[in-house]
Amino acid sequence: MNFAYKEPLIVQEVAPRDGLQIEKQWVETADKIALIDALAACGFTRIEAGSFVSPKAIPALRDGEAVFNGIVRKEGVIYVALVPNMKGAERALAARANELNLVMSASQTHNRANMRMSCEDSLAGFGDIVRLVQGASAPVSLNATVATAFGCPFEGRVDEDRVVSIARTYREMGIAGITLADTTGMANPRQVARLVERVLAEVPAADLTLHFHNTRGLGLANVLAAYHAGARRFDAALGGLGGCPFAPGASGNICTEDLVNLCDEMGIPAGIDLVQLIRLSRTLPGLVGHEVPGQVAKAGRNCDLHAVPEYVRAI
Repeated sequence: MNFAYKEPLIVQEVAPRDGLQIEKQWVETADKIALIDALAACGFTRIEAGSFVSPKAIPALRDGEAVFNGIVRKEGVIYVALVPNMKGAERALAARANELNLVMSASQTHNRANMRMSCEDSLAGFGDIVRLVQGASAPVSLNATVATAFGCPFEGRVDEDRVVSIARTYREMGIAGITLADTTGMANPRQVARLVERVLAEVPAADLTLHFHNTRGLGLANVLAAYHAGARRFDAALGGLGGCPFAPGASGNICTEDLVNLCDEMGIPAGIDLVQLIRLSRTLPGLVGHEVPGQVAKAGRNCDLHAVPEYVRAI
């Protein structure tokens, strides 16, 4: 089957939130702000800049207000905040987040581990947040994530009908944006294509985001499967940072520079400065205190290898 790679692929950068949330080494507020500003300079139009959760639950992100108040807002960039409940939503609105991301798992077991409540209670809380946002003085968009959409580390297989039903419920509640999250990297490309096609029958492509982890090495393959099926927006984390603190074996998100490199190599428009992005990724080990799993920042781009050193040409 012939397929034209002409449709832009939008990368939402999630390292400042999802990437840093499980880091043991404290990243200073000023460094988080500098990272977000540098990401905006690379060309990202969507950045998940932080979360407004309990400092006891996620101490690495306890400075959410200071981060949102310190960033230099770039025109055209949507700064997203993860919020777990009404209190978090109120804090995010006060900090001038452009979009609130709500999270509920398709799996009851994972939702209780992650959100400390049942799925039914999560949905009730979402309804309160929708009403809060609808009454806000400034326009704020809403996105809701279906976590463990492709499999749960506690329950195993997740019913695809349930995932589609949750996405439909979100939309009926007035939540425009939908994210399908492969929280612990259990998805495979065939499964991804099938579920994305089903959800796109309910949700416009412009409102759908895919969130993959590379836990079992299938992250970028799953991106291509979703892109072929019609998805156009994907979460990724600089350096491949991140993971779910409430699920066993949930290693990092797909790596942003690896994804942008894939787009560059295949001619898929992404609008991100890869050279600048690689340069930024190479600063991460010093920021978090360990090496990161991304590959392109280590190997460089293919075209970088074409510049043969003078001493080689002289041989």
